[in-house]
Amino acid sequence: MNTPPVPPRHEIRALQTATTVTVYQAYRPAIGLPAARDGRFPAEWKRDRMTWIKPSFLWMMYRCGWGTKEGQEVVLAVEIERAGLEWALAHAELSHYVSGVHPGQASWQRSLRTAPARVQWDPERDLDLNPLPYRSLQLGLSGEASRRYADEWTVSVRDVTPLAREVHAAVRAGERERAAALLPVETPLHLAAPRPVPDASKAPCI
Repeated sequence: MNTPPVPPRHEIRALQTATTVTVYQAYRPAIGLPAARDGRFPAEWKRDRMTWIKPSFLWMMYRCGWGTKEGQEVVLAVEIERAGLEWALAHAELSHYVSGVHPGQASWQRSLRTAPARVQWDPERDLDLNPLPYRSLQLGLSGEASRRYADEWTVSVRDVTPLAREVHAAVRAGERERAAALLPVETPLHLAAPRPVPDASKAPCI
């Protein structure tokens, strides 16, 4: 029996098409339900605050507890323009200082203050939401990036809370093959941005 290859330690994997990438977020019903109904974020969604998007479905499940945590009851699959994600990554800074990557902490802090996006790597998760030995991207968007995400890059918004519950139920029932088959198919993302992930090979292990 062949063992599946372990992904690279830092690699963006996502549900994707030729022109779009799907990311996940979870919100309280007052925001999540109108967003899914209208296919765009409502006015109540604060465009001046940092928002974090996750291409990994299972990492989102870890973060929101399968949609059971307070304020994260509605899990959204947000399909965005690939070009928008490329722009955000090309203008991103690492969320943590890394010696050898940045000239010094002062220069990193200056870059972080002005960058409209932040790259953070966290352990990917398995069906039991345990950490895996490779990383999953979280991308923080603020300022211009946050506004573009909500009002320009978003192609569609779907409520995938029922999917989260179905996968979770299959895991609890010990039906791991069925649970795995339900997961979105996330494949390595190859982007055209000249600097898609800042110094990914030396990104911090958070």
